[in-house]
Amino acid sequence: MTGLLMVVVLFLAVFAAAQIMRIYELSAKARQEREYEVTDKDNNTQGRYMLLFGIGLLVSLVWMMMTWGEIMLPKPSSLHGVEIDRLWDISMGLIIFMFFLVQPVLFYFAYKYRGRKDNQATYYEHNNRLEFIWTIVPAIALAVLIIYGLTTWSNVMNPESEEEPMVVELYAQQFKWTARYSGADNTLGFANVRLIGGANTVGVDTTHANSADDFLATEIHLPVGRPVLFKFRSQDVIHSAYMPHFRAQMNCVPGMETHFQFTPTVTTAEIRQDADVQGKVERINAIRQAKGLELYNYDYILLCNKICGSAHYNMQMNIVVETQAEYDAWVKEQKTIAETL
Repeated sequence: MTGLLMVVVLFLAVFAAAQIMRIYELSAKARQEREYEVTDKDNNTQGRYMLLFGIGLLVSLVWMMMTWGEIMLPKPSSLHGVEIDRLWDISMGLIIFMFFLVQPVLFYFAYKYRGRKDNQATYYEHNNRLEFIWTIVPAIALAVLIIYGLTTWSNVMNPESEEEPMVVELYAQQFKWTARYSGADNTLGFANVRLIGGANTVGVDTTHANSADDFLATEIHLPVGRPVLFKFRSQDVIHSAYMPHFRAQMNCVPGMETHFQFTPTVTTAEIRQDADVQGKVERINAIRQAKGLELYNYDYILLCNKICGSAHYNMQMNIVVETQAEYDAWVKEQKTIAETL
């Protein structure tokens, strides 16, 4: 019924627009005017509109940056996140600089050189020097950015670490995450979707030698300052493991294993003491309190960044970054897969 109503509304809107155009044509004929003739008055009006639109565009961008800048992510909580943010700042800084340099000129020229009957355009075939400048300069700038981006990506995907990374698997399925820790041997046991059944929700081969000390968790715990190698699997569709506070994201593809490594540098307790984070929490809780909702507590979080189905929005898991002692105490409380099956 809703689809039919939308079709009817769309048809009526098109019909109304056609009738308005017809009325305009008839009124122009009644005034003995050529309805498609563009006058100097029309050009002046359109030129002023273009100028006002350009001013509004620039003012609105500044307003949005000032108003919504406070909802941006806080400082990165991983070692490589600093490099990612630096690349972002350089790229966006250059884009914004060029935007404010070029856009005012474009809109001003659209107004200054609006059509006039007594004004004839000058024929200007080409200028080799100008064409050389506006071709070579952007090419050099883009080459520098691309090379810098590829270097940053290479450093992120192939990190140098003296310490062996802790191995954790993140298993994705509609619509939840399951974390599998590699235990004391720091090696995950073999797993396959064909072995899923009963309490074995991630398909671990319990007969495999490295599976004995693996354990599952519904919350990710990470020791601060220790590199972590995440291995990703998916049971059904493509998901995307997104950890925004750590500037980390990797697709989870059915039938294959992907990976991403980073070193957390800020504990959950420390990030909650950050002035920017506290300001965000206060603003969020003011809104939630006015609606009678439970107050929000700031946490690191794992999200799915692929639209994987109807409950995609709710596919998330908390991440707790803590000291090594706190992490070790949490590990002691966990039961291995062998003990739970």
